[in-house]
Amino acid sequence: MLPLNDLTDIRESYRHHSSEMATSPCYSAWAMGVADDPEVLGVLSDLPTLKQQANLVFAAARRHGLEPGPYDDLRALLLGPEWPAVRRTILARRTQTNEVARLAALTPALGMLGDGPFALVELGASAGLCLYPDRYDYLWDGAGELRGSGGPTLRIPAVGPVPVPAAFPRITARVGVDLNPLDVTDEEDMSWLLTLIWPGHDERRDRLAAAIEVTRAEPPRLLAGDMLDRLESALEIAAASGGTPVVHHSAAAAYLDEHDRAELEDRMRTLVAAGRCHWISLEGPSVIPSLAADAPSRPDSDHHFCLAVDGRAVGWFQAHGASLSWL
Repeated sequence: MLPLNDLTDIRESYRHHSSEMATSPCYSAWAMGVADDPEVLGVLSDLPTLKQQANLVFAAARRHGLEPGPYDDLRALLLGPEWPAVRRTILARRTQTNEVARLAALTPALGMLGDGPFALVELGASAGLCLYPDRYDYLWDGAGELRGSGGPTLRIPAVGPVPVPAAFPRITARVGVDLNPLDVTDEEDMSWLLTLIWPGHDERRDRLAAAIEVTRAEPPRLLAGDMLDRLESALEIAAASGGTPVVHHSAAAAYLDEHDRAELEDRMRTLVAAGRCHWISLEGPSVIPSLAADAPSRPDSDHHFCLAVDGRAVGWFQAHGASLSWL
């Protein structure tokens, strides 16, 4: 086990996760338990840095039979004979939560771009569930509604002048890029995606299960690879469909290092300036700081994402779909 002073980064990460996971009392308690447990921190320190994140470790533990409960149960699993199997799952899997509630922000953002039709490209698409803005009804409490899709309803409290679309977007292509795309027709992949939902988030789990069924009716085109490497190929596929390409990403650029985030921003601004596509970004304010720098009325909560269209901030969105605030 590493000396205590060498475990500081992991310990602080789990303390942060404990606060971030406050809406899931089980995960919040597990994260604080790990932060205060040098023996467990020592086990996790043997993982690659990107594999040490709480949601991935906890989801892998649950995949191996751990039920939500006291921290001691998690501790026994991570320090017991099952750890090698749990570790293999951690190394093989990623956190790839598709939060389809984010379509409640994407859809009015698309409405700002005209009548379309649009060819969607999602970076960090996971299973591509957020490529279907036209397959849901929407209720923006306090702002308006859009109904008639025949699909599930996404409901979200909204404040400010949300540009509620008059009609559903017309979509000619649904293209996703991900390092490890998940197949909506694969039961194992979808079981993992559902496991990534935090305990106590029953509404999110039900929403995800419904989204999987929506997507299975017409699976998207998914490209495996790095988002920067495959961006051009994805744009070519989108453009060939006859629609206006729109590149979007949500909670995905956060997984890039600082250099690659800067490259993504530079490339997207260049593509927009050249008229090759539109760009919709939904990321934490520190991920691409320039997008949030000029946004007024930043929420007090750290759990909000900045919604930006073509490089200009237009709103704030609570990460799991609890609220939308339009600027």
